[in-house]
Amino acid sequence: MTELTRADLMSLEAYSEQRSDFRAKVIAHKAARKIALGPNATLYFEDQLTMQYQVQEMLRIEKIFDAAGIQEELDAYNALVPSGRNWKATFMLEFPVESERKQWLAKLIGIERQTWVQVTGFAKVYPICNEDLERETDEKTSSVHFMRFELSPEMCAAVKQAAGVSMGTEHAHYNYQVELAAESLRSLAADLD
Repeated sequence: MTELTRADLMSLEAYSEQRSDFRAKVIAHKAARKIALGPNATLYFEDQLTMQYQVQEMLRIEKIFDAAGIQEELDAYNALVPSGRNWKATFMLEFPVESERKQWLAKLIGIERQTWVQVTGFAKVYPICNEDLERETDEKTSSVHFMRFELSPEMCAAVKQAAGVSMGTEHAHYNYQVELAAESLRSLAADLD
């Protein structure tokens, strides 16, 4: 998968005209890339299309049209485009009640490092987390983490040949595992060279 360039983006005017259709396309695409790990944790796997949408939205909201500003957005969001041998995801801990969220974020310190993916026949892969900045303190973890799962060439080949993939968390206070559905597996396999 290649990083986004200015050539991949629509002008603000063109995006305004196509936004509704483009947004619908991205929402449909994201559906197979959203993996619930239990009731309160979700992995949102990113790719070139999801990041194009993020950049287009930021340019629209911030009314950025100069080359330097566009490049700054591309640089920020390209970090979440998979390289062809990894999966990149936004991991979210979702507790709608604020008091409950505070309690859980204090209990779930380290969960981002205890999240994993596993290709059938291979060892679990734990993520490289939060390369942009620290998102954890001694008192709590963040509700949002950015993860990169590095896969071996053999794992990539197995996924492309429809090997099963499971994902989960193994935190003492939050332990869940899920097998990927066929549609999710096909979508994530497309991220691999």
